[in-house]
Amino acid sequence: MTTLSGKTALVTGSTSGIGLGIALSLAKAGANLILNGFGDASTVIAEVEQFGGKVGHHPADVSDPAQIAEMIAYAEREFGGVDILVNNAGIQHVAAVEDFPVERWDSIIAINLSSVFHGTRLSLPGMRAKGWGRIINIASVHGQVGSVGKAAYVAAKHGVIGLTKVVGLETARSNVTCNAICPGWVLTPLVQKQIDARIATGIEPQQAQHDLLAEKQPSGEFVTPPQLGELVLFLCSEAGSQVRGAAWNIDGGWLAQ
Repeated sequence: MTTLSGKTALVTGSTSGIGLGIALSLAKAGANLILNGFGDASTVIAEVEQFGGKVGHHPADVSDPAQIAEMIAYAEREFGGVDILVNNAGIQHVAAVEDFPVERWDSIIAINLSSVFHGTRLSLPGMRAKGWGRIINIASVHGQVGSVGKAAYVAAKHGVIGLTKVVGLETARSNVTCNAICPGWVLTPLVQKQIDARIATGIEPQQAQHDLLAEKQPSGEFVTPPQLGELVLFLCSEAGSQVRGAAWNIDGGWLAQ
């Protein structure tokens, strides 16, 4: 069991879905948590607090570099800095390139890619000063392959993997590591919208879910947030200390095809 007592983890987009699953895994391992997301976070804070660590929440809109800076300043002021940064926040929009709304492109690049850069550049000095840190970027299989209609998402996730490699190299002689996790289908609100779109055409819910998985994921099963959380814990452990600049697939066989 990885013990993270005394460490503080900041997980962006962590009031639901993948981010919450990762936050819960980190809390179980003893880390203090800074959650990030919009709206009333009281219920989520209570869920994470049950594991005994200190828990905070910052509502930064990660499309705004100034708000990311405010969130890191909050972490330094209230928690003594960030030891583990999980860049998870993300949004999606599906449309052909020629029909893709420019404002949607800009927002996806800002949240899915630029926020990773800003969170990393602002957290790294503190990690170097402490002599330890973990930066874990939630990329996607779409960081390595394309899919029709997902130009901005695929471009952003490819960028996340490229940035991960650079930071992994720049921190290679330190006790700071930077890696990316590349999930396949995870049953999050983003993926549920794609299932709902199939249901709207008259397909039964179970069949819609089956068909979505069958197209890409040979296991026929969703990756789960707790599984992603366990992989994050491995990358935070001593066993993961020489995993650097990696893009780790957890995708039910998607990229093995």
